[in-house]
Amino acid sequence: MSNGLCPCGRGIAFSDCCGPLHAGEPAPTAERLMRSRYSAFAVGDPGYLLRTWDATTRPMGLELDGDLTWQRLFVERAEAGGPFDDEGFVTFTAIARGPEGRIEQRERSRFRRAGPDRRWVYVDGSVS
Repeated sequence: MSNGLCPCGRGIAFSDCCGPLHAGEPAPTAERLMRSRYSAFAVGDPGYLLRTWDATTRPMGLELDGDLTWQRLFVERAEAGGPFDDEGFVTFTAIARGPEGRIEQRERSRFRRAGPDRRWVYVDGSVS
């Protein structure tokens, strides 16, 4: 993380942005959860990704590609996913660099509230 800025692109320090979510604080919105999950890819934290994945769609394990360097996140649209919603969608483009060059992943992710504490979790996404 250059200058300690959060990889999610909000322009503030990781320790004040996605860091507390990675440490266990609940995400206030679906968009913040999506940003924190992008940051988990960028900092190499597969445990956080699994903890924030809906139990009905979560894989048994997750291995991150160490050859990818996640460089930039563009949030294009957030639909619902606020403090009073039960479901939300976030459309984004994530930019990475790998051995083959630049990679762009565009996805519309679905999130829902789960568990007794109604935390936001990632359900699934459609890549375009």
